[in-house]
Amino acid sequence: MIGLIGIRKNTPLEVREKFIIKPKKYKEYVEELLKEMQEVVILATCNRTEIYFNASFNKEELLKKIFVIFDWDYEYKQYIFITKDKDVYRHLFEVCCGFHSKILGEDQILGQVKEAYEKALNIGSLSLELHRLFQEAVTCGKRFRKEAKLFEIPVSSASIVVNEAVNHGCTKFMIFGYGEIGNLVLKYLLSHGAKLVYLVVRNSKIKEEIGDERVRIISFEEKNNYIDEVECLIGCTSAPHPVVRKLDINEKGSKLIIYDLSVPRDVEKEVALLDRTEVYNIDTISYINDNNKILRKEKMEEHKFIISQYMKEYEEWLKLRNIAPAIKNLKILGSEISNKRIETFRNKSNNEKDTDLADKLIKSTSDFYINRAIEVIKEETLKGCGEECVKIIEKIFQVKK
Repeated sequence: MIGLIGIRKNTPLEVREKFIIKPKKYKEYVEELLKEMQEVVILATCNRTEIYFNASFNKEELLKKIFVIFDWDYEYKQYIFITKDKDVYRHLFEVCCGFHSKILGEDQILGQVKEAYEKALNIGSLSLELHRLFQEAVTCGKRFRKEAKLFEIPVSSASIVVNEAVNHGCTKFMIFGYGEIGNLVLKYLLSHGAKLVYLVVRNSKIKEEIGDERVRIISFEEKNNYIDEVECLIGCTSAPHPVVRKLDINEKGSKLIIYDLSVPRDVEKEVALLDRTEVYNIDTISYINDNNKILRKEKMEEHKFIISQYMKEYEEWLKLRNIAPAIKNLKILGSEISNKRIETFRNKSNNEKDTDLADKLIKSTSDFYINRAIEVIKEETLKGCGEECVKIIEKIFQVKK
């Protein structure tokens, strides 16, 4: 049974921060989960924590085990949902198409889902129904974005904060972290004409791959020496704790705009109490007015039929997968019968040309009836009558199990 455990919509940021999945412990998490499940994929982004799995389960028992594995506080159970089967398929397809993103239609989530899927493949936690589900979901997301032409109105938290910062007149920036989001932020800033960007990272070798004189690579220990030179801070790390604290910023100085794109937050809450700061977290950023939001929503709703198509195809695949053993047995039987008839003819015929022709005719006749039987089984299975049909076909052909 396919299931999903995730954080409920509209859960406050301060609560979402408590459901951390530490990247360094990913393999350990998966190994523990596989003791309870046949398959598992962990999707953990700056704004999403979801565990997809394939297992027979009791809701309450499984939730308790999950909270223990991830070392979460069970008092916050009310913020977690657990669902199964069709609701999971629909949710994942909609996630890949951008329907459940804080910023509607944002273009990063599909890549994040694909990355989570590939990570699960590499670690060996996918093999059955969940494997196929993620393949279909990624394909669905690609087709959806292409046909809805969302590439004509690209949007992400990175592009929104850069546009807002530029509109505020900022030209000097400090970025914390250089993962996927940090990379995008830097790219957008440079293309928007930023004069100076301090990139705060732990790996100084990144300097070699950037090659832009406007970018200066500094360490976290050095950041306080340069904060007062910039007009805007942008947090993009995956750190489990704040990397910018109130004590890091001088109370007096020019206005400092801060965009925190991380969960848990990169910027200590108390920073917002300073008179000179204007702080936006991932939730408040998602409410920033976006002129293209209505247009994106209209395009997405018009193409929601694509999700329905992929859901139908996946559900049909699941149904047909259950009759795979019966189909295999029929094919084996057909091959055995035709081989026996061909062998009999060979023993009685002295003409090689007749033998070759007989081989083809006997095999094609056998294949015709076996394939027709298989088609009927598939048709009846999709109608919900597969089990009865298989019994009848197996009785007609005297299939040995």
